[in-house]
Amino acid sequence: MTVYDETIAKIRQLPESVVQEVNDFIDFLQIKKGSDRSSLSMHFTENIEIAKSDFSDYLSNLEDYEERLARGEIQW
Repeated sequence: MTVYDETIAKIRQLPESVVQEVNDFIDFLQIKKGSDRSSLSMHFTENIEIAKSDFSDYLSNLEDYEERLARGEIQW
């Protein structure tokens, strides 16, 4: 039995949630080996945009909270 066959046999015995992790790791290895650098760039850009949007919402809420504290509308 080849390493490929052994690996496939092991994957078939795993629960679906673990197979998803294996799949994600395979994607990582493919990107690491340079087979899909544009995909890596796309994922990185998407994650940066998500982080920025999440942070801007947080910052907006924080500024609103600080202003309400300063006006005495709410207390610490």
